[in-house]
Amino acid sequence: MYKLKYTAASIFKYLSLIIAAFVVLIPIVVVLFASLKTGQEYANSSPLQPPTDWFNFANYKKAFIDGKMLLGFANTIFIVIVSIVGATLIGSMIAFVLSRFKFRGSKLLMGAFLLATLIPSVTTQVATFKIIDFLHLVDTRFAPILLYLGTDIIAVYIFLQFLDSISESLDESAMLDGASYFTIFFRIILPLLAPAIVTVIIVKGVNIYNDFYTPFLYMPSQELQVVSTALFKFKGPYGSQWEVISAAIIISIIPITIAFVSLQKYIYNGFSQGSVK
Repeated sequence: MYKLKYTAASIFKYLSLIIAAFVVLIPIVVVLFASLKTGQEYANSSPLQPPTDWFNFANYKKAFIDGKMLLGFANTIFIVIVSIVGATLIGSMIAFVLSRFKFRGSKLLMGAFLLATLIPSVTTQVATFKIIDFLHLVDTRFAPILLYLGTDIIAVYIFLQFLDSISESLDESAMLDGASYFTIFFRIILPLLAPAIVTVIIVKGVNIYNDFYTPFLYMPSQELQVVSTALFKFKGPYGSQWEVISAAIIISIIPITIAFVSLQKYIYNGFSQGSVK
């Protein structure tokens, strides 16, 4: 009886995993098929119907050249690198202060971070745009960078979990040797936060890479387009070239997929270690 229940549970487990994988992969397969079809074939075939020519890369060429994907990748990489480096440093510093310094108002500060995550971002867009415009940063790369530098509570929470596992005796020993708090943070604490840093970098980097609204609103110039706004070129009021947009989507998926596959073990280790330490 026990063996029968175990077998049924195993079948249900693997069946649910297969169904979930199938559901997740269907949109990607549809986009891949569409990217290899001509405009006429796309209009006259079903989404799940394979293309007649598997080596039709005309859409990819048009998306890459006409969509100026190379320029989009260059701007995206610059914004992502500057933003995640700044956000990681700010987040780790905030977590270090909250973990190591007990002061009046520390719990209030954590509550403020939590409260900020509950406020819908759309309700603050007018005020945010006025601030960015006042700083004369509209239509510059530094407008989204400044907005992305805002550290979310998830990054602070991940760093806090790791800091709780680092003994404060290391700080005390360093202070006895004459080290300042800045020296302790940059030479002792920051290297020990490497798994958490990689996790935050990947999570933050993916969010910035996929963001469309912020670059579209604050960088309307064609020379400042990013990967997400490059796809918008092929959609207009008189029709949309969905087969070309699908090709551009596949092109934009490739870098983030390679990065995730290469660093996935750090993501899983960062979350699992942060949850148990």
